[in-house]
Amino acid sequence: MSDVLIKIRDLHFSRGDRKIFDGISLDIPRHGITAIMGPSGTGKTTLLKLIGGQLTPDQGLIEVDGLNVHQLSTAKLFELRQRMGMLFQSGALLTDLSVFENVAYPLREHTKLNEAMIRHMVLLKLNAVGLRGAADLAPAELSGGMARRVALARAMALDPMMIMYDEPFTGQDPISMGVLVSLISELNKALNICSIVVSHDVPETLSIAQYVHIISAGKIVESGSPDDLRNSQSAWTHQFVHGDADGPVHFHYPASPLLDDLYEE
Repeated sequence: MSDVLIKIRDLHFSRGDRKIFDGISLDIPRHGITAIMGPSGTGKTTLLKLIGGQLTPDQGLIEVDGLNVHQLSTAKLFELRQRMGMLFQSGALLTDLSVFENVAYPLREHTKLNEAMIRHMVLLKLNAVGLRGAADLAPAELSGGMARRVALARAMALDPMMIMYDEPFTGQDPISMGVLVSLISELNKALNICSIVVSHDVPETLSIAQYVHIISAGKIVESGSPDDLRNSQSAWTHQFVHGDADGPVHFHYPASPLLDDLYEE
């Protein structure tokens, strides 16, 4: 079995006239946490949708566990997706279902387990994220951080080979963010699976990732370990990782000289 779970080669993808990916290639290992980082709007979430087969590339190859995602039949793609967990940025809980039923939903849809087994599995998943006591609550009764944790329990319901996290830390208070960081790290170690974290929250992501790819303008700017990126000699990487206000990404949008605008006749 290959140590590479996801292989991406010469990936091109555009939305209209806008080039999102311009020939990127990367490997994501079968185990551990890999981060995909970059400024907002650089296509990080789009990459997850391409990996999951929700979008089709203009050119290039995406293989997941040796399967060419975009050459699979609908039935085979459906089977592959059952082995992928997804934590959506919004949580995407079903508002009319309780916490318990949200986590039970994929088990009811994709397995033939009896109710006793489903109950045991749901309670185990909720216990893993610290919310077994919230099983009977409605999503509207949850804080933002709790909702994200319930969504994580649901993503784990089918014991997937990989979990994709779409901006898991966005909009979280410091305590909730700390809980999520710890959960992602501890669950990955316990389950020994592939975790892909898409984020622009630099300190949190670098604290748990083993390998990082930084994307901008359709290209991979730099790849390496968190320490590699913190000590990078690239001015662009340094600006992004350290949050500098100015650098290769300029503070000012391109414009004519200020005095020319002020005294324009």
